[in-house]
Amino acid sequence: MSCCISCQKELRRDDIGFHKKMVNRGAEEFMCIDCLCAYFGLSREKADEMIKNFKETGCTLFE
Repeated sequence: MSCCISCQKELRRDDIGFHKKMVNRGAEEFMCIDCLCAYFGLSREKADEMIKNFKETGCTLFE
């Protein structure tokens, strides 16, 4: 089980994939989507839209 390095929330696959896509593919520690949104100044809706697009285009980080 992985936890967000910022808020300690348990991470899901999309949290890890989004962190790798936005920060570093080789990361071994991750932030949850909400903490990444705060860090990058994104709305949660925008992040969800981005994740949906990444999945639709076949990004393997979200498998």
